[in-house]
Amino acid sequence: MTNWALQLEYNGTAFVGWQRQDSGLSLQEVLENAATNLNKGSPVASIVAGRTDSGVHAEAQVAMIALPDGYHPRQVRDALNYHMKPHLLVVRQAAVAPEGWNPRFSAIHRAYRYRILNRRARPALLEGQVWHVAAPLDAAAMHEAAKLLLGQHDFTSFRAAACQAKSPIRTLERLDVTRDGDLIAIAVEARSFLHHQVRNFVGTLRLVGDGSWPAERVAAALAARDRSKAGPTAPAEGLALVAVTYPVDPFA
Repeated sequence: MTNWALQLEYNGTAFVGWQRQDSGLSLQEVLENAATNLNKGSPVASIVAGRTDSGVHAEAQVAMIALPDGYHPRQVRDALNYHMKPHLLVVRQAAVAPEGWNPRFSAIHRAYRYRILNRRARPALLEGQVWHVAAPLDAAAMHEAAKLLLGQHDFTSFRAAACQAKSPIRTLERLDVTRDGDLIAIAVEARSFLHHQVRNFVGTLRLVGDGSWPAERVAAALAARDRSKAGPTAPAEGLALVAVTYPVDPFA
């Protein structure tokens, strides 16, 4: 058997998230079911870099599956994409995985983007891919507040109650807020994240943007190490996983 690294793109709107659930269609199910067609009907298990939630999208998710020897990367990509139709999940690249490589534990960096559509009119073309906030937001104030979260901290205040991580300590490398017309983009980068950490950042920064909170309150929320002291969790649809980085890029 050959281990294959897969770079995936998907629109998460119609899925219950990456992981298989008791009800609803998962991305994991669609990928693994497609892979069985390349494994003579036998089940195929996948490993993924990050289990995205229901409604969350990806431009460059990374997964690994094992298939019988003899396939070419183009065959793996095209065959999986054929069998995953009409679902909005595609393999962008397929490559033989390096020896000992694991898409989750070998990753050294992850990048997410969250988008807010900040205008009165609801989205049409971007429906399901942005958080629509009608009230005016000050992106510059949000960016200044975001700086207070950079570095290594105990992020308990921004961690979901159901988070299973052993430690709430993470090192936040980037948290930038920029505006381009009606779109506000929040770029977030770190080695790893807590459950709902990015969405909790966004929900908190939105309170700064609409004037409900001064920036100093973000620092106080962080220091409190108490989820109830930070802002609400932003909706899933604005979030996308945009990059996963490895010491040796399997797709290079």
